Amino acid sequence: MNQEPTKRPDWDEYFMDIAHVVSRRGNCCRRKVAAVIVQDKRIVSTGYNGTPRGIDNCYEGGCPRCASDAPSGESLGECICAHAEENAIVQAAYHGISVRDGVLYCTLSPCLMCTKMIINAGISEVVYETEYHFSEQARGLFAAAGIRCRQFRRD
Repeated sequence: MNQEPTKRPDWDEYFMDIAHVVSRRGNCCRRKVAAVIVQDKRIVSTGYNGTPRGIDNCYEGGCPRCASDAPSGESLGECICAHAEENAIVQAAYHGISVRDGVLYCTLSPCLMCTKMIINAGISEVVYETEYHFSEQARGLFAAAGIRCRQFRRD
């Protein structure tokens, strides 16, 4: 057995890779985003972006905003899709699972609304891969709440 050992992923890479697999379930026709909540290096909840439970999927016309030609970042108030972070937190609550002191891995930086939910859910750290309209206000809220927030960078 003279096989060259493969590089074993560290925890950040492992959970971010899983988040990318979860994102493939996203039903938004504009962007696929996912979040994975971890406690003690165990996944407790996942979420991806898309329409609420029981509503036609985004790619089936469930969200008129996503089906429109609205430019990226505009008319967001018209979008009915739930964000990945929101769905991961709500999914845990739905099943009676605490996310307190968890680490949230997300493929895209959280918006201001998700930042507030993450804080109120008691999550202690956020690790995101791609930055998307990550406002100074969201960064400031994380800092004020004592939540570590960092960008994951692949080697």
